[in-house]
Amino acid sequence: MKLRLIGVNHRTAPVEVRERFAIPEGRLPEALQCLCKHPGVSEGLIISTCNRVEFLAHAENGHEADLRGFIREYFQVEPDKVDKYLYEYRDDDAVRHVFRVASSLDSMIVGEPQILGQVKEAYTAARAVGAVNSHLDALVTRAFAVAKRVRNETQIGTSAVSVASVAVELAKKIFGNLAGKTVYLVGAGKMSELAARHLLAHGAEQILVSNRTFQKASDMAEAFGGQAVPFEQLYDNVDKADIVISSTGAPHFIFRREHAEAFLQRRKNRPMFFIDIAVPRDIDPQVNELDGIFVYDIDDLQQVASQHLTDRKREADRAEAIVSDEVHRFQERLKALSVVPTIVSLQEHMENIRQAEIERARGRLGQLSPDQEQAVEAITRGIINKVLHTPITTLKTAAKDPEATTLIEVIRRIFNLRGSKEEN
Repeated sequence: MKLRLIGVNHRTAPVEVRERFAIPEGRLPEALQCLCKHPGVSEGLIISTCNRVEFLAHAENGHEADLRGFIREYFQVEPDKVDKYLYEYRDDDAVRHVFRVASSLDSMIVGEPQILGQVKEAYTAARAVGAVNSHLDALVTRAFAVAKRVRNETQIGTSAVSVASVAVELAKKIFGNLAGKTVYLVGAGKMSELAARHLLAHGAEQILVSNRTFQKASDMAEAFGGQAVPFEQLYDNVDKADIVISSTGAPHFIFRREHAEAFLQRRKNRPMFFIDIAVPRDIDPQVNELDGIFVYDIDDLQQVASQHLTDRKREADRAEAIVSDEVHRFQERLKALSVVPTIVSLQEHMENIRQAEIERARGRLGQLSPDQEQAVEAITRGIINKVLHTPITTLKTAAKDPEATTLIEVIRRIFNLRGSKEEN
């Protein structure tokens, strides 16, 4: 299996770089199709979240998947502008990375549960457009099983915190506590829903929700006993909030300096706290220059998250051991699968010979009774099975060794097996 993975994440690139690569949900099918049309790529998967954008590809046999070239072409960026932020993995290293991502070992907040759902959504989107087939399907579905095993066999998720809960923790540092505070959720997605749950649990009194699709805002507001606000009235109501958590997925800033100045004036300079968990960002960084307004973006959450790392390190180490074990198992499974096409071809080849020889003998044998037909069938099958026993056993045993490719080639030549061989 020839795997290539390239991407940027919260460790390699700041938010202003990551937002240039962010692919909104509506553009994902088109991006996947472009990826699969890129030279050398036979299957593809794209994971785009607030903390990472990654491109995973299975390369066609005998080809190289130039994912750096794909990124330059698709995003129309110069190499010197982005190459220093990119990381790239191949083959077994790519397998390990995918397993670690699904298990939340590569997340900004180790152990957070959202990433697995995001990987599943990426997988579903890729399957819907035919971008994922046998090779990546086997890899990603195994990654889901690895993530489940990590959750079941470690306590990595016990003290895990989501991005939303870290945002709430920052709010508590600003205000001391959230009792009586009004919160405005801009965007009614999963991140906003998680934030609402944490805010209510910590004493928030009122929640306002605004979303471009008013029905979504209404549904979320109703679920939490809050109030939905039409998106067209967004700027007329923000000043009512002490805390604004924005996660819209808009391609541009929706809160600029002039908006914030108007909010402060209407609030008589009472402080406001903006938490921008969107990528691309929703809030212009210049807003943070105003006295009385505090703005934190997704990268600022890293500082709070790092305080929780010590508690989870021991469980993370156990999870890393599970991932290493699963990478080894996946390698062994792939090696075993590499000999299957040759075994099948060998069995079909010998069966064709057996059937042909029986037909040639029928003219000399004359009409056979059912018992005689059964005897001929048993004798010829027995001979074929004995002939095939040693080469098939040898292939299965050698599948785990480096010599497997050579042995496959030798057997195919000895038995004159035609057709393409399984690629490694």
